[in-house]
Amino acid sequence: MEIQKITDASFRKYGKVVTGIDFGELLEKMGETPCPQDVIYEPSIPELEALPVYGELQTIAYGELPIQIGYCNGVNYKLNALEYHRSSEVDIAATDAILLLGLQADVTEDYTYDTAKVEAFFLPKGVGVELYATTLHYAPCSVGDNGFRVVIVLPRDTNLPLEKKHEGGEDGHLTAKNKWLLGHPEGGLPEGSPMGLIGENLCVK
Repeated sequence: MEIQKITDASFRKYGKVVTGIDFGELLEKMGETPCPQDVIYEPSIPELEALPVYGELQTIAYGELPIQIGYCNGVNYKLNALEYHRSSEVDIAATDAILLLGLQADVTEDYTYDTAKVEAFFLPKGVGVELYATTLHYAPCSVGDNGFRVVIVLPRDTNLPLEKKHEGGEDGHLTAKNKWLLGHPEGGLPEGSPMGLIGENLCVK
């Protein structure tokens, strides 16, 4: 599939590049985080949140809302699922990565989404982007044969376990706090995960 640039006009409907923040110390700390052959996600890492950049992200990117800084690391080449939040997500690349993105507006009334609408964007090392709340996304993809490390910044408690069961309609796609999921049948998700993606389980390799 075509890999576009985050500086292309086609990216503007999904998000924007974050400017005015020095990510240097954060990216250096990310070099100490594990990068396994599968994909791991940690929503909140105290060592990352203790850095001065926490205050900058909280003020500049989230208007002083409480935030969390975690990461998504590993090796991945497939779409597997798409998710969305009721808030923007900031992704900061500690290595080169590829983002597979879609629009929530293209989710149908029965909560399905055609993967043919997904677009791929190259996120270069050292760059941060804000993905709008209306942007469908999931785990980043690897570039070449290398694993990826990407900082994930979200409002505090996003992606933590739910406190009660949710069923029916959009509510049935809520799999964690502030996380609505559309899985692909070939995505290898845990049994019982809500499905919704139709079409090919896209691969960037």
